[in-house]
Amino acid sequence: MNKHDFPKIHFYDQDFVDIYNKTWTMLSDYWIDPKTGEKTSDGYFMYPVDGKLVIDQFESILSSFFLVYSNRNYDANLNIDYFYKRQEENGAIRWRYDTKTNEPMLTSDNPEGIGLPLFAWAEFNLYHKSANKKRIKEIMPILQKYISWIDATFKQENGLYAVPASASTMFNAPRENCCYPVDFNACMAINCAHMSALGDILNDKELSFQYRRNYFSLKTRINSMMWDNETGFYHDLDKDLNRLPEKTIAGFWPLLAEIPSADKSEALIAHLMNPATFGTEHPFPSLSADSPKFSENGEGFCGSVFPMFNFIIVKGLEKYQKYELARECSIRHLYFVLEGLMPTDENQKGDVFEAYKPSSAQKATMQGLDAFPRAHFLAATGLSTIALMIENVIGLSISLPRKTVDWIIPNLEIMGIENLSLKRNLITILSNKSPRGWEIQMESEKLYYFTINIIDQKKKTLPIPSGKCSMLIDKL
Repeated sequence: MNKHDFPKIHFYDQDFVDIYNKTWTMLSDYWIDPKTGEKTSDGYFMYPVDGKLVIDQFESILSSFFLVYSNRNYDANLNIDYFYKRQEENGAIRWRYDTKTNEPMLTSDNPEGIGLPLFAWAEFNLYHKSANKKRIKEIMPILQKYISWIDATFKQENGLYAVPASASTMFNAPRENCCYPVDFNACMAINCAHMSALGDILNDKELSFQYRRNYFSLKTRINSMMWDNETGFYHDLDKDLNRLPEKTIAGFWPLLAEIPSADKSEALIAHLMNPATFGTEHPFPSLSADSPKFSENGEGFCGSVFPMFNFIIVKGLEKYQKYELARECSIRHLYFVLEGLMPTDENQKGDVFEAYKPSSAQKATMQGLDAFPRAHFLAATGLSTIALMIENVIGLSISLPRKTVDWIIPNLEIMGIENLSLKRNLITILSNKSPRGWEIQMESEKLYYFTINIIDQKKKTLPIPSGKCSMLIDKL
């Protein structure tokens, strides 16, 4: 294993830098060898549940989005590979496994153990951070078999998927009578879109076309059946295809799938800024604030703010070029996470949590369930303090195969990243105010293309040579 330092970040608010550094330090507690129960960086990334070492599909997929920045100190695809190794004859991959026995953990409300099908999205991101085309070739048959199993088991004649709402991990969300969950169907669209993109990477035109077609067919159905013009929102459907009344955070998954048209996206995104629905002080609650079931305490998925779902929404906003809103919401969310870790009230013990109250930095609570929310829950925290920090607060978007670094910022501030290891290429990008004006200093071992996009001001792409260089923004 290559022991590098983690990449360093620079930001004008030192607290953000501290929580970023602290997350990398805390992570080592949750890499566990299932055989011995010992901590080891070669183990799997797990959070013990009821004394069992459980590996969870949703958590494993999402944590890969920040582990890619660990400078290879942590293997970002290790957990995902665990699931591929468990694929059954018929293509099934289950949502949770007990790593001691490697047996799937099935429940009465989800007897098939179906999880949100997002492997292709994770693989597309891993490819752009590692440029490992060989891996895509190897895993493609696994992913195709998995989708065939989902189609055979859950796809209905109307072209939508009927799965238990609990597959979305939203354990107590008010989704009674939900037969066709909006989030699962949107995730299937996300998966198909990325399967098509992976097909393009392999130059497999037939594969790419097949999944593109599946994507458009799902997109059309979600738009025509799940969208409600009056609420400006996507809703779950019951077995008779009637839209259910509640607005849950599941209704924002279509943004990430690029399903809404321009006018639908405007109406949907307006909810994120509306304090009466999802624009609460701590963005974004899991249930609309105008629901009779909404609770200021969070009560699980009746109003808690979950960092994992915030990550999904921010990535959805990016798809619609809402970079400023994505950044502003990321920063607001991070301030609440920070305050939860370092509370102003000295009687409170600080930590990072799985879920927070929608109007304060305190952890959410739930009557009768002391185990909620999980403290020190890093699979979620890392998405906020590392992935959102690098991609949305500092604003860097990196693709190794394309040799590109895009820097999208609303205005110039002192910030940047130092010694980010991209497959044997360490890069540094920092903006500073010098006597000659705003200057960006860079260092890299290899050539790459750098695009700076200062929103509403200027956008410019330049080839950056290897070695050190700097540029003055005013000269662009």
